[in-house]
Amino acid sequence: MSPINPPLATKLGGLKSSAIRDLLELTTREEVISLAGGLPDAELMPRERLVAAADAALSGSAVLQYTGSRGWPPLRDVLRRRESVKLGRAVGLEEVFVTHGSQQALSLLAEVLLDPGALVVVEDPAYVGALQVFRAAGARIVAVPLDSEGMRLDVLKELLVRGERPTVVHTVSNFHNPGGVTMSPPRRRELAELADTYGFWVIEDDPYGELWFDRPSPDPVATYSRNVIRLSSASKILAPALRVGWMVAQERICRAVELLKQGADLCGSALTHQIAADLLTDETWLTGHVEAVRSAYGDRAKALVHAVRTRFGDRVTCTDAAGGMFVWADFTDGTDTDRLLPRALEHGVAFVPGSAFAVDTDYSHSMRMCFTTSDAATLAEAIDRLARAAE
Repeated sequence: MSPINPPLATKLGGLKSSAIRDLLELTTREEVISLAGGLPDAELMPRERLVAAADAALSGSAVLQYTGSRGWPPLRDVLRRRESVKLGRAVGLEEVFVTHGSQQALSLLAEVLLDPGALVVVEDPAYVGALQVFRAAGARIVAVPLDSEGMRLDVLKELLVRGERPTVVHTVSNFHNPGGVTMSPPRRRELAELADTYGFWVIEDDPYGELWFDRPSPDPVATYSRNVIRLSSASKILAPALRVGWMVAQERICRAVELLKQGADLCGSALTHQIAADLLTDETWLTGHVEAVRSAYGDRAKALVHAVRTRFGDRVTCTDAAGGMFVWADFTDGTDTDRLLPRALEHGVAFVPGSAFAVDTDYSHSMRMCFTTSDAATLAEAIDRLARAAE
């Protein structure tokens, strides 16, 4: 008798692997210039400062022990003070929760906030990590398009007027991944007002807010309402390997997330929490470090945009990168970027086709490019290769 093969959970049927993660497997060849991965530049990560912080943390044995599920208390206090400045109000320690990267916060929040079938509004094009989380939760996903000022709130209001009642609205408010745009201050205030009026949660996903080039990011959406849950991370300004993310939310949300985190991984790493706290409290050093990262990324962003506009002309339109890590580009001549990608790889360059981020809109003529891990000359060469592939 053949053994019966036990089934997997039915919710897995609606999930698919991240196209970006799959693509990274194809771009590891040395001859390929990758504009595909959303990776910070490892050469700009503060290795010596991280070593010093790790040595200091390891001088005592307590850092090797379990810590609280909400995060190492001194780190939470550091984050409380930093977020109080950003939000213009006193953030309580009970409102701060440290997670294993901000992606874990998003995953835990989906479990806390969403029942199967709950309506979630996302931006279109959408952050792939959010789509994976909300699909796994069994949510009904509706997309609202972006323009140069961020989420189209006129479209969101049309949904609300029709009687749709979202449980969650998700936004990448600063230097959108993948769209590259930033939500304008008036829309931030209006989104918060809509959340208060209609009683939905806003998840403000903000891993890129400190990576501005010309002017600081606007006040967070969370400035205007306690119905906004703010997520951020140390990955983009310090190092992804720390896996230190955090959220600022109502205490009842933090209590609920704590129950689920205890079942998921019990707690985070006291070691990496202490390292992160050390670097985040060294304000003079941190200011100089972040300014250096901004300067390098800003130069690279301008180089990429200049190369695209010079090499392609009117054939391609792209965002002006004012911060973050990405440029979003659209072919105006009907070029299909899914079909272009294999030819681009043959020419030694990679990007992410727009279809990877699509929810309702056809982004078959679009692509996302990351500028953070290559210098100006390499970026120019990458665009030259892309142009030859697109001939």
